[in-house]
Amino acid sequence: MEAFLSSTFGVFIAEIGDKTQLLTLFLAARFAQKNAVIASIFAATLLNHLVSAWLGVWLAASVPPVLVKWIVGLSFIAVGLWLLKPDKDDDGDNGRWLKYGAFAATLVLFFLAEIGDKTQIATVLLAARYNDLAWVVSGSVLGLMLANVPVAYLGEKIMPKVPASAVRRAACLLFCLLGVLTLAGGGIGLS
Repeated sequence: MEAFLSSTFGVFIAEIGDKTQLLTLFLAARFAQKNAVIASIFAATLLNHLVSAWLGVWLAASVPPVLVKWIVGLSFIAVGLWLLKPDKDDDGDNGRWLKYGAFAATLVLFFLAEIGDKTQIATVLLAARYNDLAWVVSGSVLGLMLANVPVAYLGEKIMPKVPASAVRRAACLLFCLLGVLTLAGGGIGLS
């Protein structure tokens, strides 16, 4: 259950102000079919995070535990510091996908935007730390959905009210704390 809760909260907080959240706002403004956008975000995230968590579990099983502990611990700290840097939607080539409709466009754009994203890397690290594919995937997908569903429906109203810098600082603290705990040997499967 710790893997699920850590994954849910960690990915939720890391997603606030992330480029994929900005993409959700863009797609929800572009398409009237909000349910199709949400369903597609779920599908793209599930696929992306399933592969990411599998990679994390493989890493934990294939690399000596002491090395995994250092890689994961230091990577959590690096991701924490990376979270202090605001994301921008720097891929301005979204237009060519929009002609395929709400579901297909969102599926492709969201999947591609998640590649190398903070939440994808966090999912790899969480899976390596907890060595639990199902709970990490469930939690990371739930966390991402909790951050994006309100944006799809209420984004234009709530985004200006979210203190993005405070959320980024809290996310940094959370990931740095996970890194320190992992290095101290408190991680499941890493002690």
